[in-house]
Amino acid sequence: MKVNQGGKTPRHITAAEAAALVKSGDWLDYGAITTQPDAFDAALAARAADLRDVGIRNCLSVRPRAVLEADPKGEHFHWVSLHFSGYDRKKHDAGISHYMPVNLGEIPDYYRRFIDPIDIAVLQTRPMDADGMFNFGGSNLWHRTVVERARVVIVETNPNIPLGHGEQNGVHASEVDFVIEGDGAPLAELPNAAPTEADRAVGRLIAGEIEDGACLQIGIGGMPNAVCSLLLDSGQKDLGIHTEMLTDGLAALYRAGRVTNTRKQLHPGKCVYSFALGTKALYDTIDGNPDFHCLPVEDTNMPHIIMRNDKVVAINNTTQIDLQGQAASESDGHRHISGTGGQLQFVRGAYASTGGKSFICLSSTYDKRGERRSRIVLNLTPGNVVTTPRSDMMYVVTEYGIVNLKGKSVSERAKALIGLAHPDFRDLLHRQAREHGLIPRGH
Repeated sequence: MKVNQGGKTPRHITAAEAAALVKSGDWLDYGAITTQPDAFDAALAARAADLRDVGIRNCLSVRPRAVLEADPKGEHFHWVSLHFSGYDRKKHDAGISHYMPVNLGEIPDYYRRFIDPIDIAVLQTRPMDADGMFNFGGSNLWHRTVVERARVVIVETNPNIPLGHGEQNGVHASEVDFVIEGDGAPLAELPNAAPTEADRAVGRLIAGEIEDGACLQIGIGGMPNAVCSLLLDSGQKDLGIHTEMLTDGLAALYRAGRVTNTRKQLHPGKCVYSFALGTKALYDTIDGNPDFHCLPVEDTNMPHIIMRNDKVVAINNTTQIDLQGQAASESDGHRHISGTGGQLQFVRGAYASTGGKSFICLSSTYDKRGERRSRIVLNLTPGNVVTTPRSDMMYVVTEYGIVNLKGKSVSERAKALIGLAHPDFRDLLHRQAREHGLIPRGH
């Protein structure tokens, strides 16, 4: 039962006092991305020796977590992530971070139906406004559901969190038990790497397929952002945004006037997203800006909602694809590296959209221990997780071309994908495809 019943005013306490509420065996929720607490995290880490079997759920850590640094053997805290950042991946390699397989848009329902009530939720928000609201900023996701399912709700305030307009994008004081004044640290940023030649080549191919009035979803990574950069110099107009992640590339298109959202059927006039992650320029763009609409992830990612806009264009990365069109985007064998995220849901939603297109992009090769390898392969690496099945695959793009796999047989798919591979690997792939019956002998 929640402590703050009947709409009482939440009590202000220190981070140390809040951490003292945690008992061995409790389940905590840190939320996702920029809502993860910092002052509370440090205070809880200081209590590590006093606690056992404290579970903590989070998603995509944007800076090191004090509880994990204080517990390098995982003896005190059990860390479960719904999507890995590079930091979470390192902790998984060390055996102290664990992944929960999810389609990101379904997570609110998981909390309602399959996850036991949370003992304590600790979320970083803006300071309370005149209406008694603690705004989540640019990270809505499933945080309302976390609040509803938590026995105790603690907010850690940070004035650097941008004001995010939207729906259900905050928690009212009447739902909050305790308030911590945070350390006021600037928001963590995700820098944009300079695009490679392969990124630019892929970007050019995809940009050529985007029409006026298209509604964009851009995934994380250099290739999707390269598409945005090329669109800045192209003639497409009246673009829309309906995405899970709001990126610097999308914000740049908005600032350049290429995004108007006027042709959207759902939330016309609004750039719709569920979380923003990038540089300070991105956070400044959304801060108090009514053109940006931050929604719960079930209202951005579910395919039956995505398809309500026409000409949806979904652009996502993968790390490996086999000759039948299966994309493995989240693991390297049995080593988990990221997560399903919203990739599959946007692939399906874009395909179902009138005039919609889904693009899965990848560079043709990568280097591993000094050896160049092909990302297009006969068989996926043993242990690799299929993120997008072959039956869902639409466009595949490398720096060597673009193909649409819809309506193609296994043999036609294999030939088309071989044509996207690096020339040095095509003969081997063709020979393997014939030997295993994907391409008829003699072809």
